[in-house]
Amino acid sequence: MTFSGPIFDTHAHYSSRAFDADRDALLASLPGQGVVGVCEQATHSGDAPRCLELAHRYPWIWAAIGIHPESLLPAEDCGDEAPAPTISVYGGDWAAEMKALEPYYDDPKVVAVGECGLDYHWPVPKDAQLALFEAEIRLALELDKPIIVHDRQAHADVYALLKKYRPKGVLHCYSGSAEDAVWLAEQGMCLGFGGAATFKGAKRAAKAIEALPLEAILLETDCPYMAPEPVRGRRCDSSMIQYVGQYIAQHKQLPAEQVFAQTAANARRVFGLE
Repeated sequence: MTFSGPIFDTHAHYSSRAFDADRDALLASLPGQGVVGVCEQATHSGDAPRCLELAHRYPWIWAAIGIHPESLLPAEDCGDEAPAPTISVYGGDWAAEMKALEPYYDDPKVVAVGECGLDYHWPVPKDAQLALFEAEIRLALELDKPIIVHDRQAHADVYALLKKYRPKGVLHCYSGSAEDAVWLAEQGMCLGFGGAATFKGAKRAAKAIEALPLEAILLETDCPYMAPEPVRGRRCDSSMIQYVGQYIAQHKQLPAEQVFAQTAANARRVFGLE
């Protein structure tokens, strides 16, 4: 595929073990493939230092620091995976973990609070999730930073808190309706679209993309997950956003160059990098 414009990946997990074998070589190659920015996401206190290390090593990487709802998953439900530090170190006391993360927000490379939100797919206690998410929204407002919102099978509760507090930020991997996308954008949120939007069954995403102004759309990967069509199933990286940008361009009947340029500008605006 011929490269069509600047890529700003607003949601990546390069600190994931999936990149251990070739992380530095891969990251060094991305600017040559048009990548001008990446927002690396922490999910708990365990990966926050690695996210910040990457942000300091590469001038075009920034970091979001927060606690993901899955980090509250009890040890008995983690299967072969070790429980997150939220459980193994803090015993589920997410408020203590948030306190430990406070110094990170003084670092100029930390541009957002997240990844945080609600995930009703996994057996994580809802009360704890709701309390943690509300606390992280309040923190984002206090710091005047955008929030990176994870919403899986939890639209009603996520939207209720966003309506109550009206934070700025990103609704990551948007999977809601076109109607909800419009009011979320009018309220000041941006909507992130990645590989999942290109999947053949993703009709809601296509309708949301068509309904939104381009100024409210961001490109993302969630890498190493959710590689887009036609490379679905491979380990994802930021260069693959080219396929997502082309897909959005087709649905909005715009030149791909305009989609890449505007979404990169949107990311810089949201993260205060202008």
